[in-house]
Amino acid sequence: MFKVAVAGCGYWGPNLVRNLYSLPDCKVEMICDIDVKRLNHMKGLYGNIKTTTNYDDLVDNKDIDVIFIVTPVRFHFEMARKSLQANKHTFIEKPMARSGKECKELIALAEKNGLKLMIGHTFIYSSPVRKIKEIIRRGDLGDIMYIGSRRLNLGLYQEDINVTWDLAPHEISIILYVLDDEPTHVNCQGKAHITKDIADITNMTIDFKNGGFATIQSSWLDPNKVRETKFVGTKKMLVYDDLEPNEKIKVYDKRVERPPHYDTFAEFQFSYHYGDMHAPFIQQAEPLKTECQHFLDCIKSDLKPDSCGKEGLKVVEILEASSKSLSNGGGKVAI
Repeated sequence: MFKVAVAGCGYWGPNLVRNLYSLPDCKVEMICDIDVKRLNHMKGLYGNIKTTTNYDDLVDNKDIDVIFIVTPVRFHFEMARKSLQANKHTFIEKPMARSGKECKELIALAEKNGLKLMIGHTFIYSSPVRKIKEIIRRGDLGDIMYIGSRRLNLGLYQEDINVTWDLAPHEISIILYVLDDEPTHVNCQGKAHITKDIADITNMTIDFKNGGFATIQSSWLDPNKVRETKFVGTKKMLVYDDLEPNEKIKVYDKRVERPPHYDTFAEFQFSYHYGDMHAPFIQQAEPLKTECQHFLDCIKSDLKPDSCGKEGLKVVEILEASSKSLSNGGGKVAI
């Protein structure tokens, strides 16, 4: 039985606590937040839970095996470093840290102390994303020509990071997971409308080593909530809409074909193929619960988490490149 602690009980932390409570092989020993009202609220939901406003109480508690850090990004590095130095397996909500340098230091510390370090890339533990990876690996879509993704909403505005750092880690982690390819360059453009110097709408493009190409639009300033990613292949096209209650994935038998040969210019024309649409059945499960169980299983069996520290570093390196590109007007930045 693992004894775990959760640092941060604001927007996302309570969801982690709820899922950890439902797992049979762990006990939520203590939670931490600077807001006493939030702690009292959680105490009302989970009567036997210990609470504290001092993070060191978690780090210094010899009974605690695992610490989950669910705080604003600016606190991730220092809190994770303290946790790893105290020999606690450590989970950090996305993005892993503010820079690649901080990520590398945390990875080295975890390896030195023989500890598991996992990042909260929740969507790669969702049934639809696992199904998409399976479909692409099977070759059903053909070669992936491009991926187009949109994550739009009205808020929630952040004070210390722009919309790319807040929302795009979801899309980046999904794309890296399903493509299994190395990003090479990033372009990013955006505008800050509400808070000075903090972009609330951005468009990012990512080039990959094997010719893949992805676009990611992120916005806190949109009237409609959108969570959509399109995978366009040489054989078929797939649309993933996370807001759909049932048919989250739709595979379209559509493609553009060039004639294999032609003798005159008049004979040349593209051929547009239109076929059926198929929505594969997906057994739904709460991704966050799957993610938490995966982390505990990796600790128990000494396995590498699917969203380990090195995967977190890849996402942060893309985000860093996006910030550099944003500051130079959208120019291409190498990773």
